[in-house]
Amino acid sequence: MRWIICLATFLFLLPVPAHAANPIDLTSGFYVNPNSSPAVWARNNPGDSRASRIQASIGSKPIARWFGNDANIGSTVANYAGAADGNDKLPVLVAYNLPGRDACGGHSGGGAGTPAAYRTWISSFAAGIGTKPAVVVIEPDALGDFECMTRAQIDERNGMLVYATQMFQQKAPNTYAYLDGGNAGWVPAATMASRLNAAGVRNVRGFAVNVSNYYTTSASVGYANSVVSALGGGPRFVVDTSRNGNGSNGEWCNPGGRRLGVTAQVGGGAEMLLWVKTPGNSDGECGVAPTVPAGQFSPDLAVRLIDGI
Repeated sequence: MRWIICLATFLFLLPVPAHAANPIDLTSGFYVNPNSSPAVWARNNPGDSRASRIQASIGSKPIARWFGNDANIGSTVANYAGAADGNDKLPVLVAYNLPGRDACGGHSGGGAGTPAAYRTWISSFAAGIGTKPAVVVIEPDALGDFECMTRAQIDERNGMLVYATQMFQQKAPNTYAYLDGGNAGWVPAATMASRLNAAGVRNVRGFAVNVSNYYTTSASVGYANSVVSALGGGPRFVVDTSRNGNGSNGEWCNPGGRRLGVTAQVGGGAEMLLWVKTPGNSDGECGVAPTVPAGQFSPDLAVRLIDGI
């Protein structure tokens, strides 16, 4: 009997894991990053006639912040999620640091130097969020690039993605994390479902579609529902609506004639509609911005998206 009492006392004294909660319910709306690239550009160029329009239409809206290689990623993420939490708002973050990322597109290459370095990075990323509420999109393009990779590279990547999902599951209980699931015009839904399964989608909330692309919300929701059906139900999904107001013309790299989509909201056919890509940030030196490197803000691109030209 004594050992049973001792065991019960020991179990009582063990730390209790944080209870997983819905981050939407824990907050009062989406976080607006005051230091997004369009907001900073508008603030630094008050004399430019485009500044007020860019700030009103883009810089003042909730936009995801992307995080790449950073030796202090844990504290960087903690500070950002903490700023949002201090304002009772829900931040959207993007983990974008896989070795060999953007294998097919080539414009956004880079990432961690080794799989081991990536594991350290993503573990610190998740720990930086901790119990704070957040939404995270995990590694855009990671499951769509397979045609440019060997079987060994695919297996290595899947191992890193599974590890990433486990880290958010274990270290960020109040985060809704979504593996990137490509877009409606890239990988067939049944194929993407298989890839998501292999990458650990069951460990997290679900998957994201249309990140950095232009497909309409209805096309993206239809595609995502087909992926869910192929998965046998379960995972939820979010849609990137940042630049899909005019839909896709079949081009992905700074095409002209695109338009801003609806701003961040809960619902809309998906679990959430989000601005994951920052409107005005270039896709690469291509399309209507042939001299603007990937990730760099262009006021011309921003105004084009505002006007739909």
